[in-house]
Amino acid sequence: MSSIQSKRQRGFTLVELLVVLAILGLLAGLVGPQVMGFLGSSKTKTTALQIENLSATLDMYRLELGRYPTTTEGLQALVERPPNLPNWNGPYLKKGDVPKDPWGFDYQYRSPGEHGPYDIWSLGADNREGGEGENADVTSWN
Repeated sequence: MSSIQSKRQRGFTLVELLVVLAILGLLAGLVGPQVMGFLGSSKTKTTALQIENLSATLDMYRLELGRYPTTTEGLQALVERPPNLPNWNGPYLKKGDVPKDPWGFDYQYRSPGEHGPYDIWSLGADNREGGEGENADVTSWN
């Protein structure tokens, strides 16, 4: 008889499982939006850091070659030799490729820039100009 009682005591009742699921659902409902907000802001901060890194790399490129890459050459000039540049000593980016922004889109580049010798920017999560929050543009000039 003790073996029958021990088998009954090992499992959880349906009510206990439903209570645990309800608590997990409440926690997910309260914590989930906060976590998603932090993820969005961390992607924006990562984008700003990547733009700073690209800016420093462009300055090194300019020191060696006397000019920034043109808009046509783009950021790809940091990893592949543009034509007619004998002093090019790249690739200038460690991984050998131009990174994409945290949302998987290419960084925008213009030289000469409207806000300085060059402009670098990401269009945010929506890959469109403007926007708010995670969709906001991240630029090298702000």
